[in-house]
Amino acid sequence: MRKTTLAVIVGNRDFFPDWLCGEGRKTVLRVLQEEGFDTICLTPEQTKGGAIENFADAKRCADLFRAEAHRIDGIVITLPNFGDEKAIANAVRLSGVSVPILVQAFPDDPKRMTVDQRRDSFCGKMSVCNNLRQFGYAYTLTSRHTVNPDSPSFRADLQRFGATCRIVRGLTGLRMGAIGARPGNFNTVRYSEKLLEANGISVETIDLSEITGRAVRLSDDNAAVKAKLDAIKGYTDTKLAPAASLARMAKLGVVIEDWMQANDLKAAAIQCWTAIEEFYGVVPCAVMSMMSNGLIPAACEVDITGSLAMYILQQASGKPSAIVDWNNDYGEDDNKGIIFHCSNLPRDLFETTHMDYPFILASTLGQENTWGVIAGRVKPGAFTFGRVSTDDEEGRIKAYVGEGRLTDDPIETFGGHGIIEVPQFQKLLQYICDNGYEHHVAVNMATSGRAVAEALEKYMGWETYHHEC
Repeated sequence: MRKTTLAVIVGNRDFFPDWLCGEGRKTVLRVLQEEGFDTICLTPEQTKGGAIENFADAKRCADLFRAEAHRIDGIVITLPNFGDEKAIANAVRLSGVSVPILVQAFPDDPKRMTVDQRRDSFCGKMSVCNNLRQFGYAYTLTSRHTVNPDSPSFRADLQRFGATCRIVRGLTGLRMGAIGARPGNFNTVRYSEKLLEANGISVETIDLSEITGRAVRLSDDNAAVKAKLDAIKGYTDTKLAPAASLARMAKLGVVIEDWMQANDLKAAAIQCWTAIEEFYGVVPCAVMSMMSNGLIPAACEVDITGSLAMYILQQASGKPSAIVDWNNDYGEDDNKGIIFHCSNLPRDLFETTHMDYPFILASTLGQENTWGVIAGRVKPGAFTFGRVSTDDEEGRIKAYVGEGRLTDDPIETFGGHGIIEVPQFQKLLQYICDNGYEHHVAVNMATSGRAVAEALEKYMGWETYHHEC
């Protein structure tokens, strides 16, 4: 993932101390750099102190941002003093840049409240937000009303904001691939292509027979097939799997990868049963696991909006996501449950892995036709969960997101699995059922719930439930 770039507007009010802006600009730019962001900002040679305080300054700032628009993922408005709220709003409007906005104000020092030292940024932030609201812009606030840029609080705000920016950037013009038809019994993964398209997300479709047909035509000694076979063997323990099954997986992986690259697709959902097992002879789980681990999220059962949720969580954290079932309770503990899939979970989520066959599917389709699942236990740690769904009746996209932890509680089972603990889990389950959400959920080994909720609700305009407790 490329580095996140933030454009910075330094606000200045002409009758407040100018020196605060020059000092504040340097501090904010330094902190942004230390937190891993690239920056774009006016220089002291372009405007006084590199800040803006009137319409002429706003135009200079807008010209700079417009020229660098292709790089800008978000805007940070910093107020070392009260700031000129109208100039700031005009700079954003004139730039034409439509990205998330973070508003930060410096705190005053009660011991330095003379005319040449006081900031009044506390008050100025309200005026800036008022004008942004009047101009029709959504914006993000820091956790504290005023905050020192060097503080842990602001640095945490920056990381959350960066995640929000990456989500919004990633959803802009996103192209996804749907491979095969939805399995007949899975009404749960129905979705609206038109609603996604209306939100700038395109879905490219291909029949499963085209993928498997191309795979069958590839020879075992094809260079790309050999390379993919080596990659599969290096990815997980494959000693139980038959050589013929591994070869079929490699060919499938080559064809899917070529199709994804040719169509500039960043995420996929694949028809994983039962046609591919019956007529091609493997499950696609290992191929999908490798895709997700390489930050190309792949969901099963042609669950496009599940794959979209995987992608969103991935954009927030920069780590791979998995699609799992909310699958079982865990004894009498109301806040714990079991997540499970056959599985296609990415390797990075597991403690250890090995290739196996799905015991449930193999019971009807035959072990010889179902090799390729990545089995193991998900490692303990904090995680974020999320789901996106299209509500066709109401013509909208909706979502939910929250955080919990994966535990080390004992469990003996198969496939990909883990024990989760979510505060007020029963409340979440009630919400999922009351609102008709799918049984699939995306999980990611990071804590990004707040950033995801803000990106989807505030900037994408999707109705989003944030499960906070």
